[in-house]
Amino acid sequence: MASGSDRNPIIIGGLPSQVPDFDPEETQEWLDSLDAAIDERGRERARYLMLRLIERAREKRVAVPEMRSSDYVNTIPTKSEPFFPGNEEIERRILNATRWNAAVMVSRAQRPGIGVGGHIATFASSASLYDVGFNHFFRGKDDGLGGDQVFFQGHASPGIYARAFLLDRLDERNMDAFRQEKSKAPHGLSSYPHPRLMPDFWEFPTVSMGLGPIGAIYQARMNRYMHARGIADTSKSHVWAFLGDGEMDEPESLGQLTIAAREGLDNLTFVVNCNLQRLDGPVRGNGKVIQELESVFRGAGWNVIKLIWDRSWDPLLAQDRDGILVNKMNTTPDGQFQTYATEPGSYIRDHFFGDDQRLRAMVEGMTDDQILHLGRGGHDHRKIYAAFKAAVEHTGQPTVILAKTVKGWTLGPNFEGRNATHQMKKLTVADLKGFRDRLHLPISDKELESGAPPYYHPGRDSEEIQYMHDRRKGLGGYVPTRVVRAEPLALPDDKTYATVKKGSGQQSIATTMAFVRLLKDLMRDKEIGKRFVLIAPDEYRTFGMDSFFPSAKIYNPLGQQYESVDRDLLLAYKESPTGQMLHDGISEAGCTASLIAAGSAYATHGEPLIPVYVFYSMFGFQRTGDQFWQMSDQLARGFVLGATAGRTTLTGEGLQHADGHSQLLASTNPGCVAYDPAYGFEIAHIVKDGLRRMYGPDSEDVFYYLTVYNEPIQHPAEPENVDVEGILKGIHRFSEGTSGSIPAQIIASGVAVPWAVEAQKILAEDWNVKADVWSATSWNELRRDAVDVERHNLLRPEEEQGVPYVTRKLAGAEGPFVAVSDWMRAVPDQIARWVPGTYQSLGADGFGFADTRGAARRFFHIDAQSVVVAVLTELAREGKVDRSVLKQAIDRYQLLDVAAADPGAAGGDA
Repeated sequence: MASGSDRNPIIIGGLPSQVPDFDPEETQEWLDSLDAAIDERGRERARYLMLRLIERAREKRVAVPEMRSSDYVNTIPTKSEPFFPGNEEIERRILNATRWNAAVMVSRAQRPGIGVGGHIATFASSASLYDVGFNHFFRGKDDGLGGDQVFFQGHASPGIYARAFLLDRLDERNMDAFRQEKSKAPHGLSSYPHPRLMPDFWEFPTVSMGLGPIGAIYQARMNRYMHARGIADTSKSHVWAFLGDGEMDEPESLGQLTIAAREGLDNLTFVVNCNLQRLDGPVRGNGKVIQELESVFRGAGWNVIKLIWDRSWDPLLAQDRDGILVNKMNTTPDGQFQTYATEPGSYIRDHFFGDDQRLRAMVEGMTDDQILHLGRGGHDHRKIYAAFKAAVEHTGQPTVILAKTVKGWTLGPNFEGRNATHQMKKLTVADLKGFRDRLHLPISDKELESGAPPYYHPGRDSEEIQYMHDRRKGLGGYVPTRVVRAEPLALPDDKTYATVKKGSGQQSIATTMAFVRLLKDLMRDKEIGKRFVLIAPDEYRTFGMDSFFPSAKIYNPLGQQYESVDRDLLLAYKESPTGQMLHDGISEAGCTASLIAAGSAYATHGEPLIPVYVFYSMFGFQRTGDQFWQMSDQLARGFVLGATAGRTTLTGEGLQHADGHSQLLASTNPGCVAYDPAYGFEIAHIVKDGLRRMYGPDSEDVFYYLTVYNEPIQHPAEPENVDVEGILKGIHRFSEGTSGSIPAQIIASGVAVPWAVEAQKILAEDWNVKADVWSATSWNELRRDAVDVERHNLLRPEEEQGVPYVTRKLAGAEGPFVAVSDWMRAVPDQIARWVPGTYQSLGADGFGFADTRGAARRFFHIDAQSVVVAVLTELAREGKVDRSVLKQAIDRYQLLDVAAADPGAAGGDA
């Protein structure tokens, strides 16, 4: 890790605009010298001299403006390329076999009766990039450490499988089961990198474009965080992210570049496969995406290495004394370069070299075929090795390698550089023959003309295969490989949960604060306390977590190099190189990436971390829902806290902050266990069980989502005979009705439980109704249980038929059931099918708005009085009360007048 003095300063360059010229004569001499160079040697020579002067100025630590883009040539000059330590001929043969098997696997998957398809053009363009990485750079996990973390480009997965096939990590049955995970189980291969589907192979899911780049940044940062805190030795781990140039248009791809530069993550390398094509056409047809990306990354503080031309261009560039060739390279748009990839050498001679006599002279001695094979740098092993080596040896900055390639490279004229290449999945016999010839493979025409094309393996004892095994042995094992070495954690005993179970007494606190109180006690535990990773998007104070600042401190690799403005306060902002809290700024996407990296550390580095990510519930599953799917796919674990939950509870913020649906969104994620607790004692049991399920002896690959609220309420002590099973499964009877003679049932969750208790009291006093109040801690878990039971019953009719938990739990409850929450009705409606009786739900459907809590709840008709009327309505429908009481109740409680509602508790402590 680079020291602070080696990193880029905050101001990376600039020219003074207000400083007087103390020696105008000397200044004029310099200007005259520049004019003379231009007049005598031309602008190109003068430009070269200026660039060399800027380079020397930087070497002498003179502040000069950053050059945001450079010429359209390789960053590493030929004379500076290092010795290539591999056997290029053997590596070429290995690569040819890999290319063939990747394409054949996809083509065979498109055979009649299967037709599941796949993508072959992406890997065809990036195959050399991966090959150099596998042979010389990617470190495995055989030494017991985490090795390198490689984020493979999702659409390149066929090539990774093809290499694993050569290494006997996969066999022909696996290859023929590509994208047939269930029908060909247990041999099926997932379409893309999916750890959940292939938990011993893939580590990082990347095909949802943009999530690979941001995930890699925060993985590199998490490696540094774990090392700084003494949790794991990650000093030898390097993070590689292989990305597409079209993918860089996704906001997640570029949105967090500055944090990587700011924290000097020189353990991170992006490799952008610049084949100049998106899925349907050119990335920047009229522009130059490599130049654009160079400017973006340089501006963000990254080290940029451009890898554009292969070695066949070196003699031509050596002749380019006037800079005319470089100028042509600089001014040719990407769309034209894509066309050159599809045209013959004669076309390139006429259109690229033909408009200037000096250019034509450069290639006069070359045949059209030689011109056709003037290649791109991303296909040249030696150039790639030089770029990769420079990247891993660079200190103080993350590095991006912008490698120019041809999409569909080597697949033949029907594929190479074509706009439709991404969607092309099947090779014709003619395509296969041309492909075979291009790769010099010993496969006969007969084998290609009869049935599915064969896979090619040079033999387990062949020179190529032994070379592959030797290289991986020297680098510490096979990649990709996912290994879980973490031991179960020693979890806290019941004493840790005692405080929050006692309730809040006469004090009113929000459920957010109840959770924070519990978290404080958990972080004091000697066994697991240090493993908690606190994450928030610039809202720690909002959530009442500023009390952690003095003790846990905020992680910053540079520490705190300033005097905090609140340094005299007890809860002063405090940064530290060993801080426990991750303060990721105003970026839910960045925070979620930190959450995923921390939550999968048990597999990545064999050391469990317990992330606790707290955020405005509206900005979680709605804003970063794709990343929560990534989290499930990556088998990450931890706690996600949707704070300030509910449509009406965050009173003053209005529409875009009013969450009435995140529980519904959470229900769609199979890896998410979602709860909506009402009181501290419920939170205690849920968190305790979550720690057991995620970090105990029989750990599960799930994560927990708890919605907590900012409304102060009095928390009761845990009941003497608390129904722990009910809390964990999703429903328990919180308050049994004690007066009244007409039975009814109220089911509520979260902040709505106190409204239900108030409604229970009103029903008894005003309408002789004896209502029980049930706390539905998890509508989602109740539904999942019921769905599982129905699936079992459907497929096993000969066995005893199961009964959903919610049905069994409510079986003895008499009367109609009314459900209420601060969510849209679709949340409690999840269990309607399995409730044993008349069921009615109330919810906050529609847009949120700013008002008092009471007014908002009266508007949505979810307050206590509305619950009363809903219960009476269902009783009237059953003939247990006269319908005339309904109008009486509506008038008595003024349900049609929003302004008549009690405004309720104001503000909140979190």
